[in-house]
Amino acid sequence: MQKNLGKKLAVLLVSSMLVFTVSCQKKTVAVETGSNSTAQTDESGTTNVDTSQIGEKALDPTETGNAGDSYIVLQKDIFFEFDKATLTPEAIEILTQNSDWLKNNADVAITIEGHCDERGTNGYNLALGDRRAESVKTFLTDLGVDRSRLTTLSYGEERPFDRGNDETAWARNRRAHFLIK
Repeated sequence: MQKNLGKKLAVLLVSSMLVFTVSCQKKTVAVETGSNSTAQTDESGTTNVDTSQIGEKALDPTETGNAGDSYIVLQKDIFFEFDKATLTPEAIEILTQNSDWLKNNADVAITIEGHCDERGTNGYNLALGDRRAESVKTFLTDLGVDRSRLTTLSYGEERPFDRGNDETAWARNRRAHFLIK
């Protein structure tokens, strides 16, 4: 049992380092304008928030996750636009990579957490977080990941990544996060 767990941790560590090394370039997420803070607006009027630092605290695969006995699977969270659960092109690219990893590690089950920013009621945000997690689950199963290995959980606005109160913080909090069960 210990030997099997050691192998899983080694595979997870190597996979995480590989994904991190391959994808270290800066990414931006298009968001609706709210506050100018550290967001940048391009020629088309779209406000972009740099999300390249968001996954940094999730790089240690031995770090304990929210479930107590879980730890982080993939350091890249999926981000959503304001009040939406539809996948962006960047999210689709990341999920495609994640599905390949999951298909190559068929003994791993994950929890997909849905998160929201602080705007909206608690009930609304719990439902929106659930829709976000379910859209990720559906996409992964459409790519061939066994549905029985995927569990969803919504935290709504209860577990923000960024406690700020501006568009930059809100963009970082609208996400789906992945944990090994």
